[in-house]
Amino acid sequence: MHKEFLMGNEAIAMGAVAAGVNLVSGYPGTPSTEVLETIARLNDGSIYVEWSVNEKAGLEVAAGASYSGARTMVTMKQVGLNVASDPLMSLEYVGIKGGMVVMVADDPGPISSQTEQDTRTFASYSKLPCFDPSSAQEAYEMMIEAFEYSEKYGTPVLFRPTTRVCHAYASVSVREESEYYVNIPTGFFKDPSRWVIFPKLSNANHAKIELRNRELSSEFSSYARNSIIPSSSRLGIATHGISFANTMETLSSLSDRPSVLKIATPFPFPEKLALEFLSSVDEVLCIEELDPVIERALIAVCGKYGLSVKIRGKMTDDVKLSGENLRDDVTSYIYKFLGLEVPSVSVPDTPELPVRPPVLCAGCPHRASFYAVKHAMKGRETIFAGDIGCYTLGNAMPLDMVDTCLCMGAGVNIAQGVGRIKPDTKCFAFVGDSTFFASAITGAVNAVYNQADMTLIVLDNSTTAMTGHQPHPGTGKTMMGEITQAIDIEAVLRGVGVTVVERVNPLELEKAVETVKRVADLPGVKAILFESPCAMLFKPEKPLAVTDSCVDCRMCIKEIGCPGLIVSDNKVKIDPSLCNGCGLCSQVCPVGAISKEGSL
Repeated sequence: MHKEFLMGNEAIAMGAVAAGVNLVSGYPGTPSTEVLETIARLNDGSIYVEWSVNEKAGLEVAAGASYSGARTMVTMKQVGLNVASDPLMSLEYVGIKGGMVVMVADDPGPISSQTEQDTRTFASYSKLPCFDPSSAQEAYEMMIEAFEYSEKYGTPVLFRPTTRVCHAYASVSVREESEYYVNIPTGFFKDPSRWVIFPKLSNANHAKIELRNRELSSEFSSYARNSIIPSSSRLGIATHGISFANTMETLSSLSDRPSVLKIATPFPFPEKLALEFLSSVDEVLCIEELDPVIERALIAVCGKYGLSVKIRGKMTDDVKLSGENLRDDVTSYIYKFLGLEVPSVSVPDTPELPVRPPVLCAGCPHRASFYAVKHAMKGRETIFAGDIGCYTLGNAMPLDMVDTCLCMGAGVNIAQGVGRIKPDTKCFAFVGDSTFFASAITGAVNAVYNQADMTLIVLDNSTTAMTGHQPHPGTGKTMMGEITQAIDIEAVLRGVGVTVVERVNPLELEKAVETVKRVADLPGVKAILFESPCAMLFKPEKPLAVTDSCVDCRMCIKEIGCPGLIVSDNKVKIDPSLCNGCGLCSQVCPVGAISKEGSL
């Protein structure tokens, strides 16, 4: 063993490598992305790694490899589990051969997600074993153990870190390469009675799953990651994950401490261990993020065994119902539970930080795309259905160009739904190139098949920008570094029956506006591909500057809101450290006062 300073996601990845993983697939999504990227970086060629077109595809690829005896891992964030849930629910009934870990990173807050959904609850719903690490070190070790449990019980397992575990850094003890487990896949052996799901198979396996989970509950009661930290107090705290780390940090300053129950496997719940804990206390505070999973489980144990222990937590409003449990939150919960005065925190006088809402990058081509459509449709009844990606930030003023945003790919169908009820409304759907491949193609097919009247805007910036510039089917490069055929979005759209497909650079503003005006008035399903690379992918050109002919109308700022445009000494200027020379502001300026030859 030796120590390395690692991000939690790096520790998770290295745990999978040490466990002998043969195949890793997934779809990028914060806070999970670095897991697959780390494995790709560490890969000596013995591991197959891919960014799949979406989470469903990734899980199905991993399932096929697992059927063949490979150890596999699928990576995603919590909303990605929704996409993967269809095959995963059936896969639980079919089972696997090689160990299979479904790594789902939850995002309490949420910090960078649409929802705060709790994968621990999904584990109970899907009857899948779930591992819930509390630190980078534990995540490394539990990943290895998760593969072992998966193979032992022939089931995929969920591995559920949260943002603060994924993105925290710590010194982690890791195995030497000579200690890595080497898994040699045996290959796929035909057996329809096992691998082909039919009602008879599902019925028989359902009973086996219930019995298996009873056995796992008993085994998890002696699993080292689940533990009781005893004390002489008749008060107890039950917790998990990063909340456990915050709890122990708070308790370290107290002399009279309650007992602590640490739950690392929320499902199947370690009932015997919980019973032992509950038998030693009169009152328990459950400190957990998102759903009251532990709280409900302890109430159930109390009811089953007739224990008169008072269980407190989210359902009694002793712990907040949503968001993260930060260290100060946990301290407040514990001190109130113990009847102590919550310590005041002395904060030194500091200057007030400026408000900095999320914004499209300076030079982002999406800004130009949104502005072109907005300008072209000015004064007309329109709806702009958005989607998940950098371009969601087009909702901010002054653009104000995202009227709806639900989930990946939904905008294409939402625009169709609005159009059915309001046929006089010009309906637009905006989607990025990566999201188009992930989940919007079916929406385009639905539009053509059902003869919708809408305009699909594909914001093609040649990357998956929001999660760190990962490749996708349109880039012509795989995660293994192979050069492959780039899938042409126009060809896909024409292939499914979209007859009007226009391509234009949104930074050519006049042409872009003219294209939108012309295409939007055509009947049926139309598409415009706004093609311009992400501003982070190329070397900036010479920054623009405001000339002395500026009349201080500030239309550039009011119209497009680029962060490179600033007001200094009551004059509009361009920040040369941000400007990449895209030229959009110079095309918006009514007096031509912005150019590359101007004087600052």
